[in-house]
Amino acid sequence: MIVDRGHDFKPYVQATLNMYGKDMWVFRDHKDRETTRALNLYRGDHRGFEYITPRLRITPKDYALHQRGRYLHFICSPKRAKEIMTEVKEIPDWDPVTIFEPIPDRCVPNELPALRDILPAINILSPNAGEACNLLSIAYQDEPDKATVEQAADILYGFGVGPRGEGSIVIRSGALGAYIKNSQSTGQWIDAYYTVADTGKVIDVTGAGNAFLGGLAAGLSKHNDDVLPAAVYGTVAASFVIEQHGLPSFVNGRWNDDDPEKRVQEVQARSRNGSRNVEEGRRD
Repeated sequence: MIVDRGHDFKPYVQATLNMYGKDMWVFRDHKDRETTRALNLYRGDHRGFEYITPRLRITPKDYALHQRGRYLHFICSPKRAKEIMTEVKEIPDWDPVTIFEPIPDRCVPNELPALRDILPAINILSPNAGEACNLLSIAYQDEPDKATVEQAADILYGFGVGPRGEGSIVIRSGALGAYIKNSQSTGQWIDAYYTVADTGKVIDVTGAGNAFLGGLAAGLSKHNDDVLPAAVYGTVAASFVIEQHGLPSFVNGRWNDDDPEKRVQEVQARSRNGSRNVEEGRRD
């Protein structure tokens, strides 16, 4: 991950990032400018985002040969996603698995044509439940329920995702879990680690979507790019991020003093049982 350090980059921020391993960061120093900062604004159910210092846009061409990963996650408008994919195709010998997270304020109906235009070029599309419904003008009250999420996934998948239609839709749905639809799965829920009953353990959901998709990429690397088992790793990654304000701790392979593999096994067991119950219900 590229980190642009301005002249005001704080030592404690550097120390916190180093805690996760120096090999995961690519630092670029800019002594002539401030570090880019942004503000998440929450007003009731509305979330806003704005830069409070000038931003530096990162492009695929900013990565040197040895820095190019197997997975590329980007958060932007559909139009910008198309520009990113054009750049990727211009880089020799790099064909990453692409994970597109549409930026919230562009998840509106008039962005749908641009989204449909880029869908065949990307491997994974992952809005959250509200964003998916907003794109498709699907009405819901408070939060979309499972049936509504499944409806949105069916429509998005029907547009054609990925080269040869072999891509995936992953709709992140908070306490409901994540819903995956692709050519290998006609639709499967992966349970959230924390459910509605665990609200006291959920402190701050800021960054949960980013963490989920980072964990998803890690899971893809462990499971031969199979999205369904990889989503479990996304769920577990998000679970650590929402337990506090700010970043989780990482010491001796333990996140927030807990074993991530144990959480993976818990979510796997719950999701298997849930899938079995769904299938039994259908047979009845």
